[in-house]
Amino acid sequence: MKPSLQPGLRHTARFEVTRDRTIDFMGEKARVYATPMLVRDVEVACRELLLQHLDAGEDSVGTRVELDHTAATLQGMAVTLEVELTALKGRAATFTITGSDSVEPICRATHHRFIVDVGTTEQRLAAKAAKAGLA
Repeated sequence: MKPSLQPGLRHTARFEVTRDRTIDFMGEKARVYATPMLVRDVEVACRELLLQHLDAGEDSVGTRVELDHTAATLQGMAVTLEVELTALKGRAATFTITGSDSVEPICRATHHRFIVDVGTTEQRLAAKAAKAGLA
């Protein structure tokens, strides 16, 4: 981790709600931003912030998401996610996220990520795969 990784860092992610980010089970007239895709986008936005402040060979994995999805966003609308690193304890990072579309706020969330060494993680996963008979 670089010394620049400190609580208070902010990142803004902007994107359009494309068809692949929407639900389909209520028909075409009710295609709105799917909560599982919002969770994914929150994780990606937080990881993007971290990557700017990690050393080569480091990355992060999500460990917890608490999310209130408070409003529907239509396919084709723009979304903005505002991310703030609110705590850093060793390799554990905590983020606060707010999201909005062009009309209203759509979410608030807390997300936890753990910073890992990619090589060490690959070794640990290979050992687990061998133990599970998947290697």
